[in-house]
Amino acid sequence: MRLGSVLSLEYGSALPEKERLPGSIPVYGSNGIVGFHSSALVSEPSLIVGRKGSVGAINISLVPFWSIDTSYFVTPPSGIELHFAFHLLRSLGLAKHDKATAIPGINRNDVYAEIVGLPPLAEQSRIVTRVEALMRLCDALEAKGQLEAAQHAQLVSTLLGTLTASTSPGELADNWQRVAQHFDLLLDRPAAIDALEQTLLQLAVRGLLVPQDPTDEPATELIVRVMQRKAASAGKSRKPTDDKLPLFPYELPDRWTWAQLGDLVENMGSGWSPACDEGERSDPTRWAVLRTTAVQVNEFRPREHKVLPNKLSPRPEIEVQDGDILITRAGPMNRVGISCWVDRAPPRLMLSDKIVRFHPVADEMLPAFIVLTLNAGYTKDQIEAAKSGMAASQVNISQSDLRGFWIPVCSKTEQSRIVTRVTALRRLCADLRQRLAEREAVQARLAEALVESVG
Repeated sequence: MRLGSVLSLEYGSALPEKERLPGSIPVYGSNGIVGFHSSALVSEPSLIVGRKGSVGAINISLVPFWSIDTSYFVTPPSGIELHFAFHLLRSLGLAKHDKATAIPGINRNDVYAEIVGLPPLAEQSRIVTRVEALMRLCDALEAKGQLEAAQHAQLVSTLLGTLTASTSPGELADNWQRVAQHFDLLLDRPAAIDALEQTLLQLAVRGLLVPQDPTDEPATELIVRVMQRKAASAGKSRKPTDDKLPLFPYELPDRWTWAQLGDLVENMGSGWSPACDEGERSDPTRWAVLRTTAVQVNEFRPREHKVLPNKLSPRPEIEVQDGDILITRAGPMNRVGISCWVDRAPPRLMLSDKIVRFHPVADEMLPAFIVLTLNAGYTKDQIEAAKSGMAASQVNISQSDLRGFWIPVCSKTEQSRIVTRVTALRRLCADLRQRLAEREAVQARLAEALVESVG
């Protein structure tokens, strides 16, 4: 049957705040009590349905009340239990009937057209009892889930903190064994997998993720070679950017050292941000400009771009190239200071002016390793501290700041071992996320099937 044949939605009546008299009668708007008055518009227990504003919101009043003109009120006739009508209307999702443009609103004729079932009164009462028992259970589970989420987050923090507290690969191996015993508890939600991945990155840039090889060259020799090549390129001798060493938060392994980013890279610069056409290019011969979202943590997404209008001439000198290291320099707080390197660059993609790029000097360091150091550990802490701006929605990092960041350095052969290990572990994390998503999808389908079978 049609809803309009069993329930009537009546218009509320305007009652501006200045016209309300002192009293205890609740005044309902579109989503609950908005004040009190001395007299009631409706004296019988009824429902209040949001008409304008909070469209489709359902409230119930067991006492006399006033319903203002942004709402309808529904007084069920005999044969329809009030709480059954409440759950019936909530189940319909009335917000879907919103057809307004500026201020949300629904037309009651659309609501009247809904097809509903109306069981006998005794059955309505049994349904209400069962539904409300289930809702209390849901509320209890939600509260319990929130508590468990906090406890789980604390457990994850404690156990992963054990890993980051390791001071050597051997100690890390011992701590890993202890943590691994709790993986069934740890890795049962996406946030925990994210935390594990970030922990792995921190361990990598501290030299704890792979065994040290005493035959590797000391990083200081690599630094000397880099400075000599930069000096030869510049035509004069060079010394490190800053002779004053900060107090580093942890010690690096033997044969490692700290160096400033500006001493290890060259050709630092940003791009161009013209007004572009929205959407991904369908023709790969068209020029486009990268969005900042093309730069993710250790991941380059070339499809995140805008198309350059035909009326504008491209700038080939800022075309993205294989081997570029990219870092976001401006934007929202959580999107600034993120870096990746370009493994395979599609043609005709240009940098935006919110992205900075640079390259290792003479290929002495792996771009992938430099990106690891920028996304984790002490270097990441420096990046966070350097962000400046008037609001969290728009901050920036200067190229001068970038050059001054300290990063850990090891031999190129060890960089390769670390990058290989991190790549494999991140792939495992991705697999864990996929399995978790599949499990949650199965649970959702089971819950849906259960609801359908009960219905």
